[in-house]
Formats: sequence, C-alpha cells, structure tokens
Amino acid sequence: MLQLLEVSGIGKSFPGVRALHEVSFAVGEGEVVAVLGENGAGKSTLMKILAGVQRPDTGTIRMEGNEIAIRSVEEGLSHGIALIHQELNLATNLSIGANLFLGREPTRFGLIDENEIASRSRQFLDRVGLELSPSTLVGDLPIGRQQLVEIAKALTTDARILIMDEPTSSLSLQETERLFEVVKDLRSSGVSIIYISHRLSEVIELADRVVVLRDGENAGNLERGGITHDAMVSLMVGRDLSQFYAHTPEPPGDVVLSVSGLRTPAHPGHEISFELSAGEIVGLAGLVGAGRTELLTTLFGITPALQGRITVASVEKRITDPRAAIAAGIALVPEDRKQQGLIIDMAVSDNMSLASLGRDQHSGFLNFAAERRISDEMIRKMRIKTPSPRQVVRFLSGGNQQKVVLGKWLAMKPSVLLLDEPTRGIDIGAKQEIYALMEELSGEGVAILFASSEMEEVIGMSDRVLVMHEGRLAGELPRAELGEESIMRLATGRGVHAA
Repeated sequence: MLQLLEVSGIGKSFPGVRALHEVSFAVGEGEVVAVLGENGAGKSTLMKILAGVQRPDTGTIRMEGNEIAIRSVEEGLSHGIALIHQELNLATNLSIGANLFLGREPTRFGLIDENEIASRSRQFLDRVGLELSPSTLVGDLPIGRQQLVEIAKALTTDARILIMDEPTSSLSLQETERLFEVVKDLRSSGVSIIYISHRLSEVIELADRVVVLRDGENAGNLERGGITHDAMVSLMVGRDLSQFYAHTPEPPGDVVLSVSGLRTPAHPGHEISFELSAGEIVGLAGLVGAGRTELLTTLFGITPALQGRITVASVEKRITDPRAAIAAGIALVPEDRKQQGLIIDMAVSDNMSLASLGRDQHSGFLNFAAERRISDEMIRKMRIKTPSPRQVVRFLSGGNQQKVVLGKWLAMKPSVLLLDEPTRGIDIGAKQEIYALMEELSGEGVAILFASSEMEEVIGMSDRVLVMHEGRLAGELPRAELGEESIMRLATGRGVHAA
C-alpha cells in the first residue's frame, strides 16, 4: 500500500510538560488508522500538529515521500489534511451551502455566486449521503447530520486525509451507523482517515490498523487481524505505577452522602446511585465524555438534578444551586481552577475568604479580622508558598493556586469534598502535596469523591473506584481489584461490575 503520510520522530513540549516524544506512524492511501491512548497520551497534540494548529519541536512529516512543513491550518489544507474537531465548527445561523464554502465562496462579477454554491454543494452532500437542500439552515439539523455536513465541508477542500476526533461522541446509534457507512465509502474512494475514539468497538469495526500512544510515546501498533479489545487495552495501559502515594486505607465511617436514582441534565437517560462514607476516598474514573464532571456539578447544584435523592448525614437535601450544596456541607474544587475556582487578579486572602463571605459578615460589612484569620490558617495548613497573604494569585505556581482553591473550601469545614482533576497541570512535587492533603482530610473524617484522568492517581489514592461509561455507572471496584485493565474494561463499556 502506498504510504500517503509518514510522521517520524515528532516531539512537542509545553512549559513543564513533554506532550510528545519521538512519535512515528504512517497512513496508507485509502486506509483507516485509529489512534488510541488514555486521556493525556498526546493524541490531540499530534492531530493538531498534523492539521497545522500547532508546530512540532522536532521530527519530520512527509506526504508521498516528500518532506513538508505544516505551519498553519491553511498549509495543512493545501496538503490535503483536514481536521474535524469533536466540537463541530459550523455556523449554525447559515445555510449548509454557506458553511461548506465559508471563506472560499465562488464569485461571479465580484459577487458571491449562489448558484455555483448550490450546484457544488449537492455533489458533496451526495457523497456523504445527505439528501438535503443546500439552502437548509444548519441550526435546524440534528447533531448527526451536522456531523455529516462537517465531513462534506472537509471534502470541499479536496482533503486526502480526514482526521476525525471522537466523531460519534454526540451521535445516536442510527446516526453512528450512518457515519460508519460514510467512513467506509470514503475509504473505498481512496480517502485516508485518522480516527480517534474511546469507543473500542468502533475501532474494531472500522480500523485497518491501530496506533497506540502512551505518555506521549509510541506504545505499539496492531494490524487488522490483531485488533481486539484486550489487545488495545493492554497497549493503552501497560505502564509502571511506581509513583509514591500518601494514601493508607482505613475502615470507613458512617455514610455521609447517599445518592439514589440521580439523573443529570447531561445524561437524563441514566440513573446514578452510590454512597460515600466518612473518611473514605473514592475515585471517579472514565474516559472523556463519560459524565464525571457532569455528575460532580449536579451534586454541587450547578446543573440541578432532573430526578433523584441526595441525602447528607441521613438528611435529604434539595440541592438546586451551589448555595444549597454549601449549606449541606458539600464543596467542589472544579476542573478549571483559573476560570471557575479563583479570581486570579485578587489576593490569596481575598480568594480564601470568598466562600465564607456570607458567614463572616459583621452587620453587613466584611469581617477583615476573620478574613485574615482564615487566610493565615489555610496558608499554614495547606503549606502554600506565597510571600504574603496579599500576593495576587496569578503570580503563584499552579500547585499553589490549586491549594488556594482547596483552602477556600476547607475553611467552610465541609463533610463532603468533590474534586475534579485535582492535580491537572501541576508538577509531581505539588501532586504529592495534594495527595498528602487528601490523606489528611480523610483522616479528619471528610468524605472525598475525586474525578481524575490519571489512572495511576486513581489507583494510588482510592479506597474504591466508581467507573463511568457514557453517562452511567458501569461498575464499582474495591481497592483489592484496582488495576488499569480492570478500570479500562469498565470505562470502555466492557461489562458491568458490582463490588
């Protein structure tokens, strides 16, 4: 088979993070190559490099044997490489035809040629099996048909290689089957496809070859005859878990949080039920889109539940907003600390007291003595490295910013602490300090539920793990059964496991 695209020795680093190291793979003409890996394995960075969104630090890219440079999206398209993002990039207030040729409209006498757009649009719509008028408003289409419009849009650029990033994440079963037909038709017509998906059953059905990344490096390849669920999981998770974790499991206390029949707005078709006990650290695992963040934000009242019961310390609570969650003794450290957890241009002490403002007011005025007391206590307890409580948070390291977010909520003395990606974007030293704080809090009787994409973190810090798959709890694993393969089997929809 003719090697249409060859990638050799690609490396890419960001401040404090090595995203890719010596990554190599090839794509043949008319071939579907699936690129797999856990969250953070480097898949998205690699695809952005191929599409011209980012530039590599090292390595070479060749098309049909000739070395090329891809320094922008325009250059990527000029070489026939088009990236279809997981979040669709369509103007929903425009027609299908206008979207297909947006920015590249054919003209006649200096005006946009609507007839030419309509004529050419029908050719590409037929190619992806859409029997729609080019004048149809994109916003009136269901998400599955919008996905096909996105593919048609890529084909108008004469794309020879389509990169599909989680293309079925928002599709129904029927829409997914239609997408599979389109992928197979494109392959038979000579278009090559790089397919990224966490749904391994899709990979088994579509892929001619599988390339697996792990920690930014090549972990292995699978040819068509060897593409099995177990083989893919084994390559994705085969990693030495030799880091040090602070957690020493202790017998759990009384049930602090009980969730029964909870339906979240993001996944209304699934009921979620579980319990947390005092002093327990429970991991929440799952792949991108599994519904972990949505569950945490529902428990905290940011997106109120559609149905179900939440009981805290044996008392049923109606949590319709964060204020009600805080009053019930629930705190949430969000995934994006800069956007959702901090006001980064305010001082450490100001941020520390944000959650306590209502409690510590004195006759309607801020109690600055209480604010100083809280910030001093939390800086000491959280071991925050700051020259002063009045230091602006923006100038702290990522790890110390995360400690400020934690300190803000711990000042409220919650009984349930929800953590969403608690160590994302911080170095290993700061991670171990966060782990030590989690251990300390569990020793004080706080029940902790934390979502993490880092498998070794989930295994190292959890008394047990709840695994989510496509909005539902796929299973629960006690500490004795925790392992990357056991978690990945549930996270990829391979059966249901009750502890």
